[in-house]
Amino acid sequence: MARGKLRIYLGAAPGVGKTYAMLSEAHRRTERGTDCVVAFVEHHHRPRTEVMLHGLEQVPRKEIGYRGSTFTEMDVDAVLARRPQVALVDELPHTNIPGSRNAKRWQDVEELLAAGIDVVSTVNIQHLESLGDVVESITGVRQQETVPDEVVRHADQIELVDMDPQALRRRMAHGNIYQPDKVDAALSNYFRPGNLTALRELALLWVADRVDEYLNEYRSEHQVSQIWGSRERIVVGLTGGPEGRTLIRRAARLAEKGAGGEVMAVYIGRSDGLSAASPKELAHQRTLVEDLGGTFHHVVGDDIPAALLDFARGVNATQIVLGVSRRRTWQYAFGPGVGATVARESGPDLDVHLITHDEVGKGRGLPVARGARLGRSRVVRGWLVGVLGPALLTLLLTRAAPEVGLANDMLLYLTLTVAAALLGGLAPALASAVVGSLLLNWFFTPPVHTLTIADPKNIVAIAIFVGVAVSVASVVDLAARRTHQAARLRAESEILSFLAGNVLRGETSLEALLERVRETFGMESAALLERTGETDPWTCAGSVGPRPARIPEGADVDVPVGDHMALSLSGRVLPAADRRVLAAFAAQAAVVLDRRRLKDEAGRARELAEGNRIRTALLAAVSHDLRTPLAGIKAAVTSLRSDDVEWSEQDRAELLAAIEEGADRLDHLVGNLLDMSRLQTGTVTPIIRETDLDEVVPMALGGVPEDSVELDIPETLPMVHIDRGLLERAVANIVENAVKYSPDRERVLVSASALADRVELRVVDRGPGVPDEAKDRIFEPFQRYGDSPRGVGVGLGLAVARGFAEAVGGTLRAEDTPGGGLTMVLAVPTSPEREHPGGLVTSGERG
Repeated sequence: MARGKLRIYLGAAPGVGKTYAMLSEAHRRTERGTDCVVAFVEHHHRPRTEVMLHGLEQVPRKEIGYRGSTFTEMDVDAVLARRPQVALVDELPHTNIPGSRNAKRWQDVEELLAAGIDVVSTVNIQHLESLGDVVESITGVRQQETVPDEVVRHADQIELVDMDPQALRRRMAHGNIYQPDKVDAALSNYFRPGNLTALRELALLWVADRVDEYLNEYRSEHQVSQIWGSRERIVVGLTGGPEGRTLIRRAARLAEKGAGGEVMAVYIGRSDGLSAASPKELAHQRTLVEDLGGTFHHVVGDDIPAALLDFARGVNATQIVLGVSRRRTWQYAFGPGVGATVARESGPDLDVHLITHDEVGKGRGLPVARGARLGRSRVVRGWLVGVLGPALLTLLLTRAAPEVGLANDMLLYLTLTVAAALLGGLAPALASAVVGSLLLNWFFTPPVHTLTIADPKNIVAIAIFVGVAVSVASVVDLAARRTHQAARLRAESEILSFLAGNVLRGETSLEALLERVRETFGMESAALLERTGETDPWTCAGSVGPRPARIPEGADVDVPVGDHMALSLSGRVLPAADRRVLAAFAAQAAVVLDRRRLKDEAGRARELAEGNRIRTALLAAVSHDLRTPLAGIKAAVTSLRSDDVEWSEQDRAELLAAIEEGADRLDHLVGNLLDMSRLQTGTVTPIIRETDLDEVVPMALGGVPEDSVELDIPETLPMVHIDRGLLERAVANIVENAVKYSPDRERVLVSASALADRVELRVVDRGPGVPDEAKDRIFEPFQRYGDSPRGVGVGLGLAVARGFAEAVGGTLRAEDTPGGGLTMVLAVPTSPEREHPGGLVTSGERG
């Protein structure tokens, strides 16, 4: 089934006539015989809009009850059952009433389109999701109902419904938009002339961008390479030199002369990464062009004029701005230059502006990257071998071995040329070839001591020597460069492999990654800077090293990461080749920062979820477990205060005992709640001291019947190093839980034994036991295992006991009791050994 087509009427503000235009289109289609229905149109009691509904079939709306009121929404099922050719759906961003089929009306429209029904709809520019902040800054009103931009952009047809702001205000004043009692407030707030003008411009620019997309798609589909000057686009060619700022400002002034002009700065980098451009200067120029409303682009291309023209034609540019060449006069012997080549090959559809600047004729300088790869010392040694080597060889041959022969002499000089190429590159090798050929001619080619060569064979030999020397030098230099590139790429791949592996596994923190960046590139400091908006100040998300940069402009190297983040390094300016790896580090630093924040947010979300779960369980506990003893107390007190019944002393004693028992239960429950609250807020501060276990455990059994527990606490146990009060509360909760689940007439065994540096207290019951998968869960707050009866507690006893045990440095775990039941094992540390004047005495000894 073919998908339906979507047509949208886009307006800058309410009242420009979107719904009226939609209904007019419906009448035109109906007159042509198209099956067109009104799925949902809101006329807002506007008389002219309401009249336009006459003569059009309307699908009955669906009534939905919400909070005691009845609302109407579009009945999607009814429209799908009616299955018209065209459906009119007003107010695309509308939020449906809870209980509707979809949350948003644009989702209803998606269903209609998927069913093959064409839809005509309306939307105002302020309801586009991406423009919410801009509209709020203009009008001061935040739009709550929005529609994703992609929904509108993917429409098959968008028609702008435009109206002059003054005309719209007149329509408002005549009561054609709002009710009379709302007109004055609207005119003095949202419908101010400035607001309407700004919104109108916003709508025009958005539609213009959409038209550009259509135009680019059409040119791509029809392979149109010719530039169509539908809009002034100015491309600025940058070299990374200081003249770039002048070019950008001049291009911005050119763009201001034409409405809707756009500036696009482009830097062409070579594919091998070798460049004389200053990364810091390029960063400044990027900031400048973005501040002036333009965009910055980095393009790779070895043929700079061709790459620049391809980029300009690809973006449908109309003008190119270049600076007059910085070449010196003699350098034009090597070619006409980029500016002249671009001007010659631009064609009639692309204007080229050559702008003068202060750097004209001052020279571009030599690229430093090639020499830098060999090091200064190697280049010096290469020149020494290439220039002084032939001279020393000549001295040696003329003094020690004058009869070696011209062929052997040439091979020896050729050896020096190869050595010069290996050490210093091509330039020293060429110098060695020239010096060697001159020395061969002067000292070893008859007639000697003249530059004249008598034998033609020697002329050929000298020529072959020069050719071979230059060729060998070129091959050796090329091999050296390829070796250097291979080594560099291998190093880059190792760095990137390490980076990707550590970051993807989550093993690297932001500070560790920045330290890795600093060490890899030999910088003094590294910092990741970010800001929330274009005009907001920069903040440091993480940094390493002394005196990190606080703004990107203050760093020696600045690598942007998106629109609001930058990796800044201080110490030295890096070559262009290093920026490829640095860009990967910057991107991964942003990923690490996002992961850290997501992890923090996930932690907070888990805490909130746990808190919500505990609050829910607490409400359930309060609603029953706390009210049960309160109800017993209330009933007993009411009975005692009743004048209608004459209670005997025995009855009165039983009622008072019931009150006391209920109060004790309440005190126990509230105590556990408070203890759990203290544990979760981290306010439990243990007072650690030496204590005898046989003094603490009996005190903890006051809340259970006397004959329900059997004690086995040896007096020979070492003293424990704990908080006496917390240990007593923990043991009391454990024993009470064991007694609660023990069968009748089965006593709970409480025993203790020493093991290494701790004492283990075991509370053994013969109850139903707990499966292995539930042994950890029973220590969670508000957990009661199995079919425990209501009213036996809120499920906090074991959670508080484990919390107190861990607070004093101990542990609490659950084990199966041999033969059936559950054993709680409370392990607490013993006291450390201490010195007595008479010698070493362990803490377990008692005097």
